[in-house]
Amino acid sequence: MGKKSKAEKKAKGKKKHDIDVHAQDLASVLVQAARSMRTVLSRNLLESGLYAGQDGVMLALAETDGLTAGVLALKLGVKAPTMTRTIGRMEAQGFLERRADEEDARLTKVYLTEVGRDRLQIISDAGKTSEEMATKGLTEKQIKTLMKLLRAVDGNLQSTAAVE
Repeated sequence: MGKKSKAEKKAKGKKKHDIDVHAQDLASVLVQAARSMRTVLSRNLLESGLYAGQDGVMLALAETDGLTAGVLALKLGVKAPTMTRTIGRMEAQGFLERRADEEDARLTKVYLTEVGRDRLQIISDAGKTSEEMATKGLTEKQIKTLMKLLRAVDGNLQSTAAVE
């Protein structure tokens, strides 16, 4: 047998996961994983009376209560009209209330109600259960690596979006 070329050695040395990945494949896998995670989280939140996306609103308010709809929309990456509808729905469910700002009555801020606060532990538990399902069979090191890589991908995409 003759000597192998550099290309042959390189090809032979490639592991299955080193094969060129097309951007479309990456996008498809990321989108599908995100959808699956959202579906599982929604299912786990069902008993609390919350719907997809509402958990993020409540967690944002748990962190900083008394935000405007515009600030909430920015924090959660949705459009203002979407946030306004979500707030209205959640207010009707008794999770949130809108009040005029004490310093500037022209502003309306959103606050968690007692009913909303009571749901925070359920949201936390649902998130933890969903994460456990998603990372089943992965080591702690793999999970940390996955988190690091996903943050890098997100950072790349957000910096690209800011340029456009």
